[in-house]
Amino acid sequence: MSQFNHIIDIAKYGLSNDQENLFSALNDLIEYSKKTNKVNFAIQLQSLLKDGLRKHQTNGLVKVGSENYFQKIEDREIGELILEKLTSDYGFENLVSTPKVKTQLEYFIKEHYSTDILRKYNLPISNKIFLYGPSGCGKTLASYVIAGELKKMMVVVNLGAIVSSKLGETSKNLARVFRKAAAEECIIFIDEFDSLGKIRDDNQDHGEMKRVVNTILQLFDYLSQNSMVIAATNQKEMVDEALLRRFDLSIEFSLPDNERARELVNLTLKNGQFKFDKIKSIDKIIECASGLSYYNIQKTLVTAIKRSLFNQTGKALPTIPIIKSAIWRELIEEEKIALEKK
Repeated sequence: MSQFNHIIDIAKYGLSNDQENLFSALNDLIEYSKKTNKVNFAIQLQSLLKDGLRKHQTNGLVKVGSENYFQKIEDREIGELILEKLTSDYGFENLVSTPKVKTQLEYFIKEHYSTDILRKYNLPISNKIFLYGPSGCGKTLASYVIAGELKKMMVVVNLGAIVSSKLGETSKNLARVFRKAAAEECIIFIDEFDSLGKIRDDNQDHGEMKRVVNTILQLFDYLSQNSMVIAATNQKEMVDEALLRRFDLSIEFSLPDNERARELVNLTLKNGQFKFDKIKSIDKIIECASGLSYYNIQKTLVTAIKRSLFNQTGKALPTIPIIKSAIWRELIEEEKIALEKK
Protein backbone atom coordinates (compact mmCIF):
# COMPACT_ATOMS: atom_id res chain seq x y z
CA MET A 1 0.00 0.00 0.00
CA SER A 2 1.50 3.35 -1.05
CA GLN A 3 1.50 6.68 0.79
CA PHE A 4 -1.15 7.97 -1.65
CA ASN A 5 -3.50 5.11 -0.71
CA HIS A 6 -3.13 5.98 2.98
CA ILE A 7 -3.88 9.67 2.23
CA ILE A 8 -6.97 8.70 0.19
CA ASP A 9 -8.24 6.62 3.13
CA ILE A 10 -7.67 9.52 5.54
CA ALA A 11 -9.56 11.92 3.24
CA LYS A 12 -12.43 9.45 2.77
CA TYR A 13 -12.90 8.77 6.50
CA GLY A 14 -12.43 12.43 7.41
CA LEU A 15 -15.08 13.64 4.94
CA SER A 16 -17.54 10.99 6.12
CA ASN A 17 -16.82 11.88 9.79
CA ASP A 18 -15.86 8.24 10.50
CA GLN A 19 -13.57 8.95 13.48
CA GLU A 20 -12.74 5.34 14.33
CA ASN A 21 -11.44 4.49 10.85
CA LEU A 22 -9.87 7.94 10.48
CA PHE A 23 -7.63 7.45 13.51
CA SER A 24 -6.83 3.90 12.39
CA ALA A 25 -5.84 5.17 8.91
CA LEU A 26 -3.62 7.85 10.48
CA ASN A 27 -1.91 5.16 12.57
CA ASP A 28 -1.29 3.14 9.41
CA LEU A 29 0.26 6.18 7.68
CA ILE A 30 2.52 6.81 10.71
CA GLU A 31 3.77 3.19 10.61
CA TYR A 32 4.25 3.39 6.83
CA SER A 33 6.27 6.62 7.22
CA LYS A 34 8.54 5.01 9.82
CA LYS A 35 9.18 2.02 7.57
CA THR A 36 10.04 4.26 4.61
CA ASN A 37 12.48 6.28 6.73
CA LYS A 38 10.28 9.42 6.86
CA VAL A 39 10.82 9.56 10.61
CA ASN A 40 10.34 13.33 11.09
CA PHE A 41 7.06 13.24 9.18
CA ALA A 42 5.92 10.26 11.28
CA ILE A 43 6.77 12.08 14.53
CA GLN A 44 4.82 15.17 13.46
CA LEU A 45 1.80 13.06 12.51
CA GLN A 46 2.01 11.15 15.78
CA SER A 47 2.01 14.41 17.74
CA LEU A 48 -1.04 15.69 15.85
CA LEU A 49 -2.83 12.37 16.39
CA LYS A 50 -2.19 12.42 20.14
CA ASP A 51 -3.50 15.99 20.41
CA GLY A 52 -6.61 14.98 18.49
CA LEU A 53 -7.15 11.92 20.68
CA ARG A 54 -6.89 13.96 23.87
CA LYS A 55 -9.67 16.26 22.65
CA HIS A 56 -11.96 13.24 22.35
CA GLN A 57 -11.62 12.29 26.04
CA THR A 58 -14.89 13.00 27.85
CA ASN A 59 -15.29 12.84 31.64
CA GLY A 60 -12.90 9.90 32.03
CA LEU A 61 -15.04 7.65 29.80
CA VAL A 62 -13.52 5.63 26.96
CA LYS A 63 -14.90 7.10 23.76
CA VAL A 64 -14.66 5.53 20.30
CA GLY A 65 -11.60 7.06 18.65
CA SER A 66 -10.00 8.06 21.96
CA GLU A 67 -6.48 7.14 23.06
CA ASN A 68 -7.81 4.75 25.73
CA TYR A 69 -10.12 3.18 23.17
CA PHE A 70 -7.22 2.35 20.85
CA GLN A 71 -5.11 1.21 23.80
CA LYS A 72 -7.80 -1.32 24.75
CA ILE A 73 -7.98 -2.61 21.18
CA GLU A 74 -4.18 -2.80 21.03
CA ASP A 75 -3.95 -4.68 24.36
CA ARG A 76 -6.51 -7.24 23.19
CA GLU A 77 -4.67 -7.82 19.90
CA ILE A 78 -1.28 -8.03 21.64
CA GLY A 79 -2.64 -10.57 24.13
CA GLU A 80 -3.27 -13.03 21.31
CA LEU A 81 0.28 -12.61 19.99
CA ILE A 82 2.01 -13.34 23.30
CA LEU A 83 2.28 -16.94 24.47
CA GLU A 84 3.42 -16.02 27.96
CA LYS A 85 4.41 -12.95 29.95
CA LEU A 86 6.69 -13.76 32.86
CA THR A 87 9.33 -12.77 35.36
CA SER A 88 12.15 -15.16 36.19
CA ASP A 89 13.90 -16.23 39.38
CA TYR A 90 16.65 -18.04 37.46
CA GLY A 91 20.27 -17.01 37.74
CA PHE A 92 23.64 -18.33 36.61
CA GLU A 93 23.56 -20.96 39.35
CA ASN A 94 20.71 -22.67 37.44
CA LEU A 95 22.55 -22.81 34.11
CA VAL A 96 24.89 -25.65 33.17
CA SER A 97 26.91 -24.74 30.10
CA THR A 98 30.46 -24.25 28.87
CA PRO A 99 32.66 -21.54 30.44
CA LYS A 100 32.65 -19.70 27.10
CA VAL A 101 28.84 -19.48 26.99
CA LYS A 102 28.66 -18.31 30.61
CA THR A 103 31.33 -15.67 30.02
CA GLN A 104 29.50 -14.32 26.95
CA LEU A 105 26.24 -14.11 28.90
CA GLU A 106 27.93 -12.48 31.90
CA TYR A 107 29.42 -9.71 29.74
CA PHE A 108 26.08 -9.19 28.00
CA ILE A 109 24.36 -8.70 31.37
CA LYS A 110 27.21 -6.55 32.66
CA GLU A 111 26.56 -4.06 29.84
CA HIS A 112 23.05 -3.47 31.18
CA TYR A 113 24.41 -2.80 34.67
CA SER A 114 27.01 -0.42 33.24
CA THR A 115 24.81 1.77 31.05
CA ASP A 116 26.06 5.02 32.65
CA ILE A 117 29.67 4.25 31.69
CA LEU A 118 28.77 3.19 28.15
CA ARG A 119 26.57 6.24 27.53
CA LYS A 120 29.24 8.56 28.86
CA TYR A 121 31.47 7.46 25.99
CA ASN A 122 28.60 7.18 23.47
CA LEU A 123 28.95 3.41 23.24
CA PRO A 124 25.93 1.32 22.21
CA ILE A 125 24.35 -1.13 24.64
CA SER A 126 23.92 -4.65 23.24
CA ASN A 127 20.24 -5.58 23.22
CA LYS A 128 19.87 -8.17 20.45
CA ILE A 129 21.13 -11.67 21.25
CA PHE A 130 20.97 -14.78 19.07
CA LEU A 131 21.11 -18.26 20.65
CA TYR A 132 21.60 -21.30 18.44
CA GLY A 133 22.40 -24.98 18.74
CA PRO A 134 20.73 -28.40 19.16
CA SER A 135 17.40 -28.73 20.90
CA GLY A 136 17.50 -29.20 24.66
CA CYS A 137 20.90 -27.57 25.21
CA GLY A 138 19.91 -24.56 27.30
CA LYS A 139 18.82 -21.78 24.91
CA THR A 140 15.43 -21.21 26.55
CA LEU A 141 16.93 -21.59 30.02
CA ALA A 142 19.57 -19.00 29.11
CA SER A 143 16.78 -16.54 28.20
CA TYR A 144 15.23 -17.10 31.66
CA VAL A 145 18.64 -16.50 33.24
CA ILE A 146 19.01 -13.19 31.35
CA ALA A 147 15.52 -12.11 32.45
CA GLY A 148 16.23 -13.17 36.03
CA GLU A 149 19.63 -11.52 36.27
CA LEU A 150 18.34 -8.26 34.77
CA LYS A 151 15.02 -8.43 36.67
CA LYS A 152 13.13 -7.67 33.46
CA MET A 153 9.72 -8.81 32.27
CA MET A 154 9.91 -11.26 29.35
CA VAL A 155 7.22 -11.78 26.71
CA VAL A 156 7.31 -15.07 24.80
CA VAL A 157 6.07 -14.58 21.24
CA ASN A 158 3.25 -16.87 20.11
CA LEU A 159 4.45 -17.88 16.63
CA GLY A 160 1.16 -19.62 15.86
CA ALA A 161 -0.66 -16.30 16.24
CA ILE A 162 2.09 -14.09 14.77
CA VAL A 163 2.33 -15.93 11.45
CA SER A 164 -0.76 -15.22 9.34
CA SER A 165 -1.91 -16.37 5.93
CA LYS A 166 -3.18 -12.84 5.22
CA LEU A 167 -0.80 -10.77 3.12
CA GLY A 168 1.19 -8.36 5.28
CA GLU A 169 -0.49 -9.41 8.55
CA THR A 170 2.59 -11.22 9.95
CA SER A 171 4.66 -8.04 9.65
CA LYS A 172 1.92 -6.00 11.37
CA ASN A 173 1.73 -8.55 14.20
CA LEU A 174 5.47 -8.33 14.76
CA ALA A 175 5.34 -4.53 14.79
CA ARG A 176 2.60 -4.63 17.46
CA VAL A 177 4.70 -6.86 19.74
CA PHE A 178 7.79 -4.68 19.32
CA ARG A 179 5.79 -1.52 20.09
CA LYS A 180 4.43 -3.09 23.26
CA ALA A 181 7.91 -4.24 24.34
CA ALA A 182 9.31 -0.74 23.75
CA ALA A 183 6.54 0.81 25.85
CA GLU A 184 7.13 -1.61 28.73
CA GLU A 185 10.94 -1.87 28.34
CA CYS A 186 10.83 -5.65 28.42
CA ILE A 187 12.49 -8.63 26.72
CA ILE A 188 11.00 -10.20 23.58
CA PHE A 189 11.79 -13.93 23.33
CA ILE A 190 11.28 -15.54 19.92
CA ASP A 191 11.88 -19.30 19.81
CA GLU A 192 12.20 -21.14 16.48
CA PHE A 193 13.35 -17.86 14.98
CA ASP A 194 14.19 -19.59 11.68
CA SER A 195 10.44 -19.82 10.92
CA LEU A 196 10.32 -15.98 10.78
CA GLY A 197 13.79 -15.08 9.57
CA LYS A 198 14.11 -17.44 6.61
CA ILE A 199 16.75 -16.86 3.96
CA ARG A 200 15.27 -14.53 1.35
CA ASP A 201 16.29 -16.58 -1.69
CA ASP A 202 13.64 -19.20 -0.86
CA ASN A 203 11.33 -19.05 -3.90
CA GLN A 204 8.50 -21.06 -2.32
CA ASP A 205 7.09 -18.32 -0.06
CA HIS A 206 5.84 -16.05 -2.90
CA GLY A 207 7.57 -13.03 -1.35
CA GLU A 208 5.62 -12.90 1.93
CA MET A 209 8.46 -14.16 4.17
CA LYS A 210 10.84 -11.82 2.36
CA ARG A 211 8.64 -8.97 3.53
CA VAL A 212 8.69 -10.39 7.06
CA VAL A 213 12.50 -10.47 7.08
CA ASN A 214 12.60 -6.87 5.85
CA THR A 215 10.18 -5.88 8.61
CA ILE A 216 12.33 -7.56 11.28
CA LEU A 217 15.41 -5.76 9.95
CA GLN A 218 13.61 -2.42 10.33
CA LEU A 219 12.28 -3.30 13.79
CA PHE A 220 15.80 -4.23 14.88
CA ASP A 221 17.20 -0.97 13.53
CA TYR A 222 14.70 1.11 15.52
CA LEU A 223 14.67 -1.05 18.66
CA SER A 224 14.84 1.05 21.83
CA GLN A 225 18.00 0.61 23.91
CA ASN A 226 15.75 -0.12 26.89
CA SER A 227 14.13 -3.08 25.10
CA MET A 228 15.73 -6.38 24.21
CA VAL A 229 15.28 -9.23 21.73
CA ILE A 230 16.40 -12.80 22.37
CA ALA A 231 16.02 -15.10 19.38
CA ALA A 232 16.67 -18.84 19.49
CA THR A 233 16.85 -21.54 16.83
CA ASN A 234 18.03 -25.09 16.20
CA GLN A 235 18.69 -24.20 12.54
CA LYS A 236 21.01 -21.23 12.22
CA GLU A 237 21.69 -22.10 8.59
CA MET A 238 18.05 -21.29 7.76
CA VAL A 239 18.25 -17.70 9.07
CA ASP A 240 18.87 -14.85 6.64
CA GLU A 241 22.45 -13.57 6.74
CA ALA A 242 21.39 -9.92 7.01
CA LEU A 243 19.40 -10.76 10.15
CA LEU A 244 22.34 -12.61 11.69
CA ARG A 245 24.50 -9.50 11.22
CA ARG A 246 21.98 -7.36 13.12
CA PHE A 247 22.48 -9.28 16.37
CA ASP A 248 24.96 -7.79 18.83
CA LEU A 249 25.87 -11.20 20.17
CA SER A 250 25.55 -14.76 18.82
CA ILE A 251 26.08 -17.66 21.22
CA GLU A 252 26.40 -21.29 20.18
CA PHE A 253 25.05 -23.96 22.54
CA SER A 254 26.33 -27.51 22.17
CA LEU A 255 25.63 -30.99 23.51
CA PRO A 256 27.15 -31.61 26.95
CA ASP A 257 30.52 -33.28 27.37
CA ASN A 258 31.11 -35.62 30.33
CA GLU A 259 32.16 -32.77 32.64
CA ARG A 260 29.04 -30.72 31.88
CA ALA A 261 26.84 -33.83 32.21
CA ARG A 262 28.24 -34.54 35.69
CA GLU A 263 27.66 -30.90 36.66
CA LEU A 264 24.04 -31.27 35.54
CA VAL A 265 23.66 -34.48 37.56
CA ASN A 266 24.97 -32.77 40.71
CA LEU A 267 22.57 -29.85 40.18
CA THR A 268 19.64 -32.23 39.69
CA LEU A 269 20.55 -34.14 42.86
CA LYS A 270 20.00 -30.86 44.72
CA ASN A 271 23.29 -30.78 46.67
CA GLY A 272 23.02 -34.23 48.18
CA GLN A 273 19.25 -34.49 48.62
CA PHE A 274 19.41 -37.75 46.61
CA LYS A 275 22.19 -40.35 46.26
CA PHE A 276 22.97 -43.24 43.94
CA ASP A 277 23.18 -46.82 45.14
CA LYS A 278 26.35 -47.43 43.13
CA ILE A 279 28.48 -44.28 43.00
CA LYS A 280 31.20 -45.88 40.86
CA SER A 281 28.75 -46.70 38.07
CA ILE A 282 27.79 -43.05 37.49
CA ASP A 283 30.80 -42.18 35.31
CA LYS A 284 30.02 -45.12 33.01
CA ILE A 285 26.36 -44.10 32.73
CA ILE A 286 27.42 -40.52 31.89
CA GLU A 287 29.68 -41.89 29.16
CA CYS A 288 26.75 -43.95 27.89
CA ALA A 289 24.69 -40.71 27.74
CA SER A 290 27.12 -39.15 25.23
CA GLY A 291 25.15 -37.58 22.37
CA LEU A 292 22.12 -36.76 24.50
CA SER A 293 21.13 -33.18 25.28
CA TYR A 294 21.01 -31.58 28.73
CA TYR A 295 17.23 -31.91 28.59
CA ASN A 296 17.34 -35.65 27.76
CA ILE A 297 19.85 -36.39 30.51
CA GLN A 298 17.96 -34.46 33.17
CA LYS A 299 14.61 -35.91 32.09
CA THR A 300 15.86 -39.50 32.41
CA LEU A 301 17.51 -38.77 35.77
CA VAL A 302 14.35 -37.20 37.24
CA THR A 303 12.33 -40.20 36.01
CA ALA A 304 14.87 -42.55 37.63
CA ILE A 305 14.51 -40.68 40.93
CA LYS A 306 10.71 -41.01 40.80
CA ARG A 307 10.78 -44.74 39.96
CA SER A 308 13.35 -45.41 42.67
CA LEU A 309 11.05 -43.72 45.19
CA PHE A 310 8.04 -45.71 43.95
CA ASN A 311 9.99 -48.95 44.49
CA GLN A 312 10.31 -48.05 48.16
CA THR A 313 6.55 -47.64 48.70
CA GLY A 314 5.43 -49.22 51.96
CA LYS A 315 8.89 -48.98 53.48
CA ALA A 316 10.26 -46.29 55.75
CA LEU A 317 11.95 -43.86 53.39
CA PRO A 318 15.59 -43.12 54.24
CA THR A 319 16.68 -39.60 55.18
CA ILE A 320 18.48 -39.42 51.83
CA PRO A 321 16.52 -41.33 49.13
CA ILE A 322 18.61 -43.77 47.07
CA ILE A 323 18.47 -43.75 43.26
CA LYS A 324 18.80 -47.10 41.50
CA SER A 325 21.59 -46.56 38.98
CA ALA A 326 20.35 -49.53 36.91
CA ILE A 327 17.03 -47.73 36.35
CA TRP A 328 18.80 -44.61 35.12
CA ARG A 329 21.06 -46.58 32.77
CA GLU A 330 18.04 -48.35 31.29
CA LEU A 331 16.24 -45.02 30.74
CA ILE A 332 19.35 -43.54 29.09
CA GLU A 333 19.54 -46.46 26.67
CA GLU A 334 15.81 -46.20 25.86
CA GLU A 335 16.20 -42.47 25.20
CA LYS A 336 19.08 -43.03 22.77
CA ILE A 337 17.13 -45.70 20.88
CA ALA A 338 14.09 -43.41 20.65
CA LEU A 339 16.19 -40.53 19.26
CA GLU A 340 17.84 -42.80 16.68
CA LYS A 341 14.40 -43.76 15.34
CA LYS A 342 13.42 -40.12 14.72
